[in-house]
Amino acid sequence: MAFSLSKLFGNSASKTSDSTDAIIRDVENHPYGVSENNVLYAGLNELGGYFFFQTVIVGQLHIKCKTGATLTFLGDNFELQLDSDMPEFESENSSIKGRSITKIDFQIEESEVKKLENATLNSVKVKAKQQNLLFKKSTIVEVSEEEE
Repeated sequence: MAFSLSKLFGNSASKTSDSTDAIIRDVENHPYGVSENNVLYAGLNELGGYFFFQTVIVGQLHIKCKTGATLTFLGDNFELQLDSDMPEFESENSSIKGRSITKIDFQIEESEVKKLENATLNSVKVKAKQQNLLFKKSTIVEVSEEEE
């Protein structure tokens, strides 16, 4: 899962819109899910036989947490809840006013990876402290290279 940090954090030429559409235009990767004020980028990774689900939330969420988070996949007759691999994480400010970046990794077992690959997902829920974010499947149309 590769991200362009200059695109995530913005630069002086970037637009200062807080909308999710502006976030999606600014970040090169395709969103995993979209909520009202945040965009979720995510991907599955494996390191040394251990699997983890990496997430990056870009938007208005700004949090400092010491109690961990949960990530819940919701789908057709499917629900899978994962716990964050570290209890402590913190959002980082970006140079774009009102936009923060929150990186959270979640533990996932190999057997759960197989279930997730076969599931039809409708939404993803992230819960940390008193924050409950519901991300719907992204319906954003890709921008062609000619339009960029």
